Order: sequence, then structure tokens, then C-alpha cells
Amino acid sequence: MLNNVVGDMDKAILITYDKADALDEAIGLCDAAGYSIIHTIKQNFLKRPKYGISAGILEDLKDVCEKLDPDVIIYDEILKPVQNYNLASSLRREILDRETLILEIFEKRASSAESKLQVKLAQLRYEMARAKEKVRLSSMGEQPGFMGIGKFGVDVYYNDIKHRMQSVRTKLEKAGKQRELHRQGRKRLGFKTISLAGYTSAGKTTLFNKITGQSHPESGELFTTLSTTTRRMTIQREPFLISDTVGFISKLPAYMIDAFRSTLEELIHTDVVIVTVDISDSIYDIAKKFKSSMRTLSEIGVEQDRIIFALNKADLLEPKEIQERVDILNLDGRKHINVSARTGQNITELKEMIRNIISNQKVSQPSKQQYRLQGQEM
Repeated sequence: MLNNVVGDMDKAILITYDKADALDEAIGLCDAAGYSIIHTIKQNFLKRPKYGISAGILEDLKDVCEKLDPDVIIYDEILKPVQNYNLASSLRREILDRETLILEIFEKRASSAESKLQVKLAQLRYEMARAKEKVRLSSMGEQPGFMGIGKFGVDVYYNDIKHRMQSVRTKLEKAGKQRELHRQGRKRLGFKTISLAGYTSAGKTTLFNKITGQSHPESGELFTTLSTTTRRMTIQREPFLISDTVGFISKLPAYMIDAFRSTLEELIHTDVVIVTVDISDSIYDIAKKFKSSMRTLSEIGVEQDRIIFALNKADLLEPKEIQERVDILNLDGRKHINVSARTGQNITELKEMIRNIISNQKVSQPSKQQYRLQGQEM
């Protein structure tokens, strides 16, 4: 499996793309995983066949490693097992590619039993996809200890992973059935549901806290939320349930989305989805993040007519700048509202939008019964 982090804020050399947004996100991922970046190498291309980087850059990297003695090399792209092995063999350092780094963050942030199972499934899916190449390298007499494989026969190795995956899936299916019972209970009691979605670090959890008056943990780090949290709230004395979900990120592999599908499926069953957008991002960043978020929502199967776009951090921009971004995202004609989770700007208006959408949906009227979910982690 994945190697454990030796300690908090291990020293890392980061290899990433020579673009501001890629660099910022890579640094955010490193911080969230607990790595301190002591040197950065920026490249326009990170997909060369043998090492990912060119042989010349590799030689320069060897010199940097000798001088700085990093604990790990973080490669901000998806590496094939043989590329990982080639880099690790040449540099004599542990190599973490983008997928491994995200999985480490997930493992670190998972708090509920279900989210821990989802992370475990994603880790096993990652390992399964690389099993053949690991075994091939081992059979050639190579000893890629950084990959932690040992000398397994391919059948034994594969079957071991498959057995563990099935065990995790069985437990997740039970959790999914429990979720379905919760949904049925809400439906019987007449509660309408709201879910928050959006790119990680867009201020989703801060908005959740502002709407509910709660204090769910929040920070500027990526993936603060992995476990779906549900709270009860009222809009004009009418009860609703609102959930905060895991954030999206660019280049998130399909198997990771699939591992968290049972959590993300809440977005399919909810009456309203509030997609939180950091409107203060640069035009390039906001377009990229918006496209990534909408692609994920589409893959999950969220219906567009149930979405409200909450343009968060609107207090940081002039109206003209906000409109420019609205035009870029093609939001005119779609339900959107400028808000600030920090100042409370337009939060009352956002609640009214939610209420109006649900009122216009052809659903049964809410029951007057009480369903206590205050403080319950879902």
C-alpha cells in the first residue's frame, strides 16, 4: 500500500507545471498532506516516457537532492509504475505522484467510518491498476521497495487485492443501505433537502456554517470536508435538511470519484444543489475549476434545473468584475446569486431562492413532524 508519512511537514521537492494555477494548487495539496516544499521545479511538459521529465532535468534534480536532502519528491502528474520506479531508482528517494498525494490527504482527513472505507477502496483501486507492472518489475529481479510489493506471484497478489476490495465494498454497501433508510425517513417526514457542492476551497464549508449557524470545521486547506455532514435548518419557519459534501478538484481520477460515489450520490437525491463558486478567482482559474466541478456533477447524474450557483466571496470584487465572470461561465439564464459567506451578504436572499425552487417543484407538502438531526454526522 501507500507509504506512511514519516512525520509532520516532511521536506519535499515539488515538480509541477510552469503555470500559476497549477503551482498554487500543487502547493495547496502539499500543505494539506503535511509536506514543506524546500525547492520547486517548474516544467511545461511532465509526461516524458521514461522519467516524466527529461534526462537533463533529472541530472539537475540529482544535484539538488544531494544539497537539500529532501524526504520525498512530489510529482504533480500521474506517473506510470515504471516511471515511478525509474525516478526512485535514479534519485534514491520516495516519489509521490499526484494520485498518491491526494490519497494521502484523503487518508489524513477521513474521520467517519464510511469516509475511511471510501479512502481504503480508492487506495486499493490505485494499487490494483498498478499491480501488473509491480509484479513485472519484481519478476525481472528489480526490488522497488518504495512500492512496497514484496515477491508475490501475480495471481496471489491480484487475488489479495480483489479480496480486500470486495470486503470494503461489502461494508460500503451496508453504509449505503443505511443512507437509503435515512433518505426514506426524510421523505416520509416531508423534509426537503439541500446539498452544497463545489470545487475544494471555494468556501463551501464556510457557507454551510453561515447558512446553518453551525461551526463545522473549516480552513483554507484543500479537502477540509470528506464526510457528508447534515444539519437541520429553517427558512421562514419551514424545516429543511442541508448537507456539506466533499469538494471537487481537477484531474481527479474516475476511480476516486467512484470510491466516494455513495457520499456523492446524496447530490442526486437532494431537492436543491448549491454549487459554491469562488468568484474572486482569476478568470482562468474560475473557468477551469467551474468546468471540473460541472463535469463531476454530470458524471454523478445531477439534474441542472436543481442547481443554484452561489458566487461566493463577492465582497472582494466590483460588480463589473463579477459580471465579467458570470459572462465567462455562461451563467445568465441560470439560477445564480452573489454571496459572501464571510460577511453574510445575500444569505437571506439565497435562502429565499432555495425556498422558491422547492415550492415550485411538484412534490408533496412537508410534514409537521420533527426529525432531529442536529449535530448528526452522515
